[in-house]
Amino acid sequence: MNTTSVFQTDCPEVKVPVPLFLTMGLVSLGENFLVVLAVIRNRDLHSPMYCFICSLAAFNTIASLTKTWETLMIVLADVGQLEKRGSSETKLDDVMDSLLCMSFVGSISSFLAIAVDRYITIFHALRYHNIMTMQRTRAVLGVIWTMCGVSAVLMIAALPTSGVGKCRWRCCSMRGALTLTILFGTFIVCWAPFFVHLIIIMVCPANPYCECYRSLFQLHMVLLMSHALIDPGIYAFRSAELRQTFRKMLLCSTWKPCS
Repeated sequence: MNTTSVFQTDCPEVKVPVPLFLTMGLVSLGENFLVVLAVIRNRDLHSPMYCFICSLAAFNTIASLTKTWETLMIVLADVGQLEKRGSSETKLDDVMDSLLCMSFVGSISSFLAIAVDRYITIFHALRYHNIMTMQRTRAVLGVIWTMCGVSAVLMIAALPTSGVGKCRWRCCSMRGALTLTILFGTFIVCWAPFFVHLIIIMVCPANPYCECYRSLFQLHMVLLMSHALIDPGIYAFRSAELRQTFRKMLLCSTWKPCS
């Protein structure tokens, strides 16, 4: 996303080293892809909650891939391999902006879906499997991904062209609710500065105070990428099923199965 300002400001732009962007992008890309692969491969994780978590990880993967590819383009432009204002580069930059906005909207939507799932689990435990069927889960995911694709185009268009059993069930439900709280808190901290940046671009692009906030754009990108980096760690730490699946995927093989 092009954030070069054409207005004078006393606030110098804060630069983040390119190797830091690349490292964070590649690590978060690998982590979130591992989550998606774990949910797909393990049939025990084919439940509504893990499908929504898989959707969240997929959107994080898109965000990580987008920023990693953009960083590589900047490196190539700096060494003279790409034109910074070429027509193809501008179109590709618009595509990456669209994917980043899609990831933002998709993360919010996935969080809402997880929140609804946890609400039904806690307050309608006996009817949960009748309410949250896989057919409805697939329908919700279809709506989310379709809505995100449309929202990405609209957002870019808006920017300037610049019992024991019962207790055990409730305990697991509360753990899921706590995990959701941690995930949502992390999301707010990491994405809020970027969201404020988008609002500033549309509301006050020429205000010098707004320019000072925009000068921190690269730090906002570090926070944004940190979200994709932190989320898989929260999944693995809070979910025994995912921890076991990761262990099997990383340490075991078809020739040497885990005991």
